[in-house]
Amino acid sequence: MSEPNVTVVTNAKSRTSTLTSLGMLTAVAYVVMLLSKALPQVSGFLQLDLKDTVICIGGFVFGPLSAAVISIVVAVVEMFTVSDTGPIGLIMNVLATCAFCCTAAFVYKKMHTKKGAVIGLSLGVVCLTVVMLLWNYLITPIYMHMDRSVVAAMLPTVFLPFNVVKGGLNMALILLLYKPVVTALRKAKLVPESHAPQQSSRKLNAGFLLFSLALLATFVALALVLMGIL
Repeated sequence: MSEPNVTVVTNAKSRTSTLTSLGMLTAVAYVVMLLSKALPQVSGFLQLDLKDTVICIGGFVFGPLSAAVISIVVAVVEMFTVSDTGPIGLIMNVLATCAFCCTAAFVYKKMHTKKGAVIGLSLGVVCLTVVMLLWNYLITPIYMHMDRSVVAAMLPTVFLPFNVVKGGLNMALILLLYKPVVTALRKAKLVPESHAPQQSSRKLNAGFLLFSLALLATFVALALVLMGIL
């Protein structure tokens, strides 16, 4: 007789834990966005933003829809607090984050392995770059009051490398941070235990760590070049 009540309580606790985790990830993503604004801009108006790292980790744990929700909430709060780009900036923010995070989270949901994570994130970088090339071509002339031919000339020289480097940086950080972050959330009972097959080989883990560090170093160097520091 008591089993239905136990199920209801369990489901309620699960929903509460999920909402708590999503709220925490949203808050952390907002803080990371604020910290990212301290980085030098690229070409005087493009900002490397690392909040996608946090949002994509949320997408890996809770699915692509959750990543989309977090990205929208963070972008809306950013627009009303620290952004001076208005609704256009909001739209571009959401498009960029969803293109990267939702693509990566969708693939990872289908292939719940390290290989799936790398493939998903790589496709996320490609999707981010293609989507933002299109939308920068359409929107930037309106927002920046520039001739469309000028923006078209900037696509391969400014927008393409910027989005590849932005996506690559977030990809490398996610590969490095996903496991420790999710492990901490599981210990706090905010994320359910994974039922995916474990990959326990130390050689595999060491190789994956070295790959992630090399990827991060590469994209950090490229970011410094784009920002005019190197």
